[in-house]
Amino acid sequence: MCRFMVYKGKDEILLSELILNPTHSILTQSFDSRLRLDTRRPHNGDGFGIGYYTSPSLGPEPCVFTSTIPAWNCINLSRIASKTTSSLIFAHVRATTEGNLSDSNCHPFLYKSLMFMHNGGIGCFKKIKRRLAMGLNEQWFTLVQGSTDSEWAFALFLDSMEKAGHHPDADPGKGGFGHTVLRKAILKTIERINALIKEVGGEGDGGEDSRSLLNFAVTDGESVVCTRYVSSKTDEAASLFFSSGTSWRESKGAHKSGGGRCCGEPGQKDYVMERRDKGSDIVLVASEPLTFERDNWVTVPTNSTLTISKQTVMIHPIIDEFYSANPAHARSSGFAQAKGQTITGPDKRVLPQPSSGAATPHRSEEVVSGAISRLRVA
Repeated sequence: MCRFMVYKGKDEILLSELILNPTHSILTQSFDSRLRLDTRRPHNGDGFGIGYYTSPSLGPEPCVFTSTIPAWNCINLSRIASKTTSSLIFAHVRATTEGNLSDSNCHPFLYKSLMFMHNGGIGCFKKIKRRLAMGLNEQWFTLVQGSTDSEWAFALFLDSMEKAGHHPDADPGKGGFGHTVLRKAILKTIERINALIKEVGGEGDGGEDSRSLLNFAVTDGESVVCTRYVSSKTDEAASLFFSSGTSWRESKGAHKSGGGRCCGEPGQKDYVMERRDKGSDIVLVASEPLTFERDNWVTVPTNSTLTISKQTVMIHPIIDEFYSANPAHARSSGFAQAKGQTITGPDKRVLPQPSSGAATPHRSEEVVSGAISRLRVA
């Protein structure tokens, strides 16, 4: 499995402040993933990618840099990240499940102003791949260059946008397509994947599991929508966390490499999400927390979407056949762990899941003063 990270900020940040410098940065997770449990393939070393939006004068398309070199061994990543700033950043480190080692299989995937990442896997993908491809308009069928289930999911997302009346080729204007359009398209993508698996009758050739882990992240350069999802009513999804605040900075009590609990590279430091007031200038979403401060991170509920619109975080439940409105509904960690994933962080805390389709907004003041005391123990 993989790890991904999203940064959405009011102001630009140096990429190295997220990707390189923190002791548990996305680069560190490529070789030291504390929450990754797959001892057979313990590293996320099958390539990486970063995508970031630049000045509007350069156009709406983001810059995407991918490589099959392990992130920890790519000097060009260090060079770029230490001299590049952006207010919206995607980063991904890969451990292959589908597709070979090639640049075309590295996330994030790109079309016009849209970027897309995936952590997980589509159930019995080999058995549904032809049906999935045949259901796409030709433009999205021919867009796929690699061989991963993730890129086919992106093509399905683009096709779902078009079929909903929002063609990805259209100029969305200054505000982008909007978070509602993105969220509906990602929900339709999940619905179509589930329908395809049901069509083929579940398990694929060789007993391939029909359950899917679909942690997606998509952005149009303005809004961001992420999902934490498993196509099962009895299993937990792979982990996903978010953190929000007013500044992302080096901790005053930082542990340098070789000291304390950290075992990072030279120059790495402990970071903290600081909250100076009731506003929220920064939102981070990550498969695995970038800091060891438990109160910095909140677990996204299983089978829900997380939407970032102007630094406001909204949580929506994904209501389908795998949804349960019962907050005490028990799920097993076995499936996610068998796929090299974990379901929660060390603190085991999760947000209460709404019982309807209404969104639950989470601003920084809620996380600081109220939400921590309201969090349900898993």
